[in-house]
Amino acid sequence: MTTIANRLTALIVGASRGLGHAIAAELLTRGATPETEWDVIGTVRAGAEQTPLHTLADDNPGRVEIETLDVTAPDQIDALHQRLAGRSIDLLFVNAGTTNRDPDQAIGTISTEAFTRIMITNALSPMRVIEKFEPLVPTSGLIGVMSSGQGSIANNENGMRELYRGSKAALNMFMRSFAARHAATGRAVLVMAPGWIRTDLGGDDAPYTMAEAVPAIVDVLLEKRGRSGIEYLDRFGKIVPW
Repeated sequence: MTTIANRLTALIVGASRGLGHAIAAELLTRGATPETEWDVIGTVRAGAEQTPLHTLADDNPGRVEIETLDVTAPDQIDALHQRLAGRSIDLLFVNAGTTNRDPDQAIGTISTEAFTRIMITNALSPMRVIEKFEPLVPTSGLIGVMSSGQGSIANNENGMRELYRGSKAALNMFMRSFAARHAATGRAVLVMAPGWIRTDLGGDDAPYTMAEAVPAIVDVLLEKRGRSGIEYLDRFGKIVPW
């Protein structure tokens, strides 16, 4: 039997179900080398009971920790940081995203409430998490966010989904600013565009299942780790234009 000499830790924010849960599950099957193994800290919102992440923890005793976090609540971000203080997070990935009820609504007709809610969830809150937890990620680690190809300004040739696009474009800009401020660390920073996948957000019409897409996403995460600087990549590791 192979002895695991080194254990790595991934913090997946937003891992109760969907892509976050699937990434956590896939990481448990991976190692940076045959002598390393990933453990996962995954977050769920308060009140969550038996989520897919809880089942994953039950099936992998000692390898999955479940923490409570609502990314839109700064006090909960602070509390989680206090609980994890002193830990080394080799991979920090923030998976947060929502959209408005009518994704085809023109930006000028969006309510202030919807605009504020989606921008806080999709752009501001992930950055609050990253700014708080950055000191726990070693220079050999990775900091990443779940963005979208729809956040690409250069690729927007047909409009639509304007609030969602704008929130992800804002997230991309904030990540570039973060990376510029921390360039001296040489740490890897990733903005992920996973493609159109069948999730609650992606809907049933999406062409790819999570089983088809997530292994490729994790490939990109692991390949990017240790490669310094910021990149905006799709799940095939190809560069997405900003």
